[in-house]
Amino acid sequence: MNAAGVRMVVTRARSPGTGASLRPGGEKAAPLRSGEAAAEGRKSYSPVKRRRKARRLSVAYEASEGEEGAGAECLQTPSWQPQDWRQQLDNIRTMRSGKDAPVDQLGAEHCFDPSASPKQVQRYQVLLSLMLSSQTKDQVTAGAMQRLRARGLTVDSILQTDDSTLGTLIYPVGFWRSKVKYIKQTTAILQQRYGGDIPASVAELVALPGVGPKMAHLAMAVAWGTVSGIAVDTHVHRIANRLRWTKEATRSPEETRRALEEWLPRELWREINGLLVGFGQQTCLPVRPRCQACLNRALCPAARGL
Repeated sequence: MNAAGVRMVVTRARSPGTGASLRPGGEKAAPLRSGEAAAEGRKSYSPVKRRRKARRLSVAYEASEGEEGAGAECLQTPSWQPQDWRQQLDNIRTMRSGKDAPVDQLGAEHCFDPSASPKQVQRYQVLLSLMLSSQTKDQVTAGAMQRLRARGLTVDSILQTDDSTLGTLIYPVGFWRSKVKYIKQTTAILQQRYGGDIPASVAELVALPGVGPKMAHLAMAVAWGTVSGIAVDTHVHRIANRLRWTKEATRSPEETRRALEEWLPRELWREINGLLVGFGQQTCLPVRPRCQACLNRALCPAARGL
């Protein structure tokens, strides 16, 4: 009796006709078979699933509020470091304490006019000195910069100087003919796109004719006061390989830069260029290095013939 009553209630609750439904306009649809009705019932009465609120995952290198830089330190812990590198670095600092190498008096930090105004003139002079320094001794670069500055070294003055005169002024820097072309092209771009100033990013700097990665990183450090990477020239490239400061031997300065940046603490990136360049100019020479006068002779794999 109770079961029949339940069936009657269910039947009455359905639309007219067993398994039938009304279409628009009152037309009856075909009755559903038992299996279809059960499926329809399950579909109609199934509860709506609530979406779970997305949870924000904390990432190890993402610094939390009030702890800026805390997470970044975790990423700066390298998986590999060269043996005895801190002692080697301290020894190089000791040998370089006199600051009497050519780079110390004639490097890019000393080739621009600090009294030039506006600041963009100083930055332009820094970039020009770096372009001239490629494959050129610091003494020669400094001499070319002095001659250029004596004529008023600005974007406008360079664009108004003919190629022959410009070549005479910068000679005998290495590849001076190519540098005349690069200087003119880059200066025109600076005037047209940057209002006579130099770009403030490595990507834009290396896009300029005659500007490579080492120049770009040094320009960022000297002209803009920003450490964007390690500036690696032939001296840094040579010394890093001799000291085994790269996990594997590298074949180019740019490859050495990437290898050094993987493990060398960032706070040393700006110092390392001037430190190693002067060391390479005075002690760790390209040919016949002065190993007997080097404090690292017992720690240097190259000096030990390894």
